[in-house]
Amino acid sequence: MRMQRRISLWLGIWFLLGTVCLWGQVRQEIQFPDIPGYQTLKCDFHMHTVFSDGNVWPTVRVDEAWRQGLDGIAITDHIEYQPHKKDVPTQHNRPYVLALGKAKQMNLLMTRGTEITRDTPPGHFNAIFLQDVNPLDTKDFLACIEQANKQKAFVFWNHQAWKGEEKGKWMEVHTTMYEKKWLHGMEVCNGSSYYPSAHKWCLDKNLTMLGNSDIHAPDLRLKSAPNDHRTMTLVFVKTRTLQGLKEALQAGRTAVWFERQIIGRAEYLEPLFHASVVISPCHHRYRDNVYCTITNQSDITLELKRKGKTGPQTISLSPHTTDLLKIRTKSETKQLALSYEVTNYLIAPETSLPVKLTIDMPN
Repeated sequence: MRMQRRISLWLGIWFLLGTVCLWGQVRQEIQFPDIPGYQTLKCDFHMHTVFSDGNVWPTVRVDEAWRQGLDGIAITDHIEYQPHKKDVPTQHNRPYVLALGKAKQMNLLMTRGTEITRDTPPGHFNAIFLQDVNPLDTKDFLACIEQANKQKAFVFWNHQAWKGEEKGKWMEVHTTMYEKKWLHGMEVCNGSSYYPSAHKWCLDKNLTMLGNSDIHAPDLRLKSAPNDHRTMTLVFVKTRTLQGLKEALQAGRTAVWFERQIIGRAEYLEPLFHASVVISPCHHRYRDNVYCTITNQSDITLELKRKGKTGPQTISLSPHTTDLLKIRTKSETKQLALSYEVTNYLIAPETSLPVKLTIDMPN
């Protein structure tokens, strides 16, 4: 009897430990502020599972995304490429069905998606906000893209130059998609790669900029860190709903967090920068020097380079820290305006975001 109680006790302990491991995941929030009029959601719209050439079950992708602080996701398994089909049957909608329940439990916005996988050129394309993947399983490329658009999907061109700029050049087929309004965005960044041509085309052709992980292997990160995070899209939404997410993507209200850079249009990067930075009024003047503090409230180091004549030559603001600024000036005005560029905020290829730092001066 005593042995049975001991066995039962140990079984109970192991059960509790298993329950804690299953439900005891900790979410680490990604810190990018909201901008005026919009909420900032962190999203990844390009992920793979064992239903194509990925190495994890669909629910694992949900766990990873939640743990790392994401808000919106899409599993986009290949239609045409399924190396595990001897073990995992072809069911194009199944990854979404398997993962949706867990995504809802974890309060993640999850949309149905797929990757249309053709030779490059014309390249690979993701379609998200689908109702049914099966109609896209057709041999004719443009017919496939048309089917996605009939479902009012959001279609974007993946990793445009992954096989080189020559194979990733803009061709007649892309013009056809663009003119028919069947192409809505491009991956400016995919995994560890940045594509300046895609960046420029998004600006020139008014296409939405995206950055995604294109993850295949398990992601072992416990959190998203400033120097160790997946490539992702920041989406500026009116409402935290799937419809709000889709509306923002259609409107092009995005930025890309890629390694140590933020990439996007100036109209969104400028308010994101100013929402991230808090400058105190100058608290001390000594001769021709004034002193104030500057705080970075975001998860990225902000690298600033002076463009005017006043202020430190460079400023480097680590995430969630406050620095002391010593500014040499003879100005007696109520406010001091400093001209800088944020060298790791890219508004076009090789073009940094210009900003003004406004500082209230002491009386």
